[in-house]
Amino acid sequence: MITIGENINATAKSVAQAINNRDTEFIQNRAKVQAEAGADYIDVNAGSGYGSQEQSIAAMQWVMDTVQQATDKPLVIDSDDPKVLQAALARYSGDNVIINSVTAEPERLTSIGSLAAKRRASLVALAMGEAGIPDNVSDRLAACDRIVKELAKLGVPTESIYFDALVLPISVDPSQGMITLNTIARIKQRYPEAKTVVGLSNISYGLPNRNIVNRSFMLMAAYAGLDAIIVNPLDTKMMGLIKVADLLTGNDPMCRAYIRAHRKGLLQD
Repeated sequence: MITIGENINATAKSVAQAINNRDTEFIQNRAKVQAEAGADYIDVNAGSGYGSQEQSIAAMQWVMDTVQQATDKPLVIDSDDPKVLQAALARYSGDNVIINSVTAEPERLTSIGSLAAKRRASLVALAMGEAGIPDNVSDRLAACDRIVKELAKLGVPTESIYFDALVLPISVDPSQGMITLNTIARIKQRYPEAKTVVGLSNISYGLPNRNIVNRSFMLMAAYAGLDAIIVNPLDTKMMGLIKVADLLTGNDPMCRAYIRAHRKGLLQD
């Protein structure tokens, strides 16, 4: 399973403050520890939701430069603003990059899909459209169908798409866990060449003992066909269970990754 480190995100107050203060040490440390913990990608989100577009662009450019000085891990560039994404891509020195994210809204598909096509980037696509997050599997799949069709016109192949099946808190709606799991399974059936991804922590929002809920849901999602996960890589138990998930779903040939993790003491009972 591909792991995307989530800890450089300006929706967190401490990260937003570090970006605002241009605190290089704070941001670079966040990048380094996630890379050392085994994250395959580092997600970079500099959008706090405040300030002008120009300020958002400047913040993202600074974060891009700062993170790339600290690690050579590939990045996931995370913004809902095409101008911010364009500026970030211009500062990115690597070849392997994921843009996060697009929806089935026509204007966003065209603008962000064109950026992905030009850069030959992979693209996280949320299974939703103009009406917001669907509360059922069929409507989420319909959004995925529109996304595949329109991105193909722009030159983005289906194998470059990471479909986000969308995770909503089960504390608000207990049916949402199964809706997400069934959406993952249906996407993999319909578009086996595409990848699936979720932002895991939403599932446990509002609940006590959130880590055990997150870890359990990850294992269920792996069985449903999850390919990638946006996660806190400093959760060592979660990272160990991801190795177990790969082992049990046939994604760890000869159990090599599991055995390596065991020898390094990375698996916690």
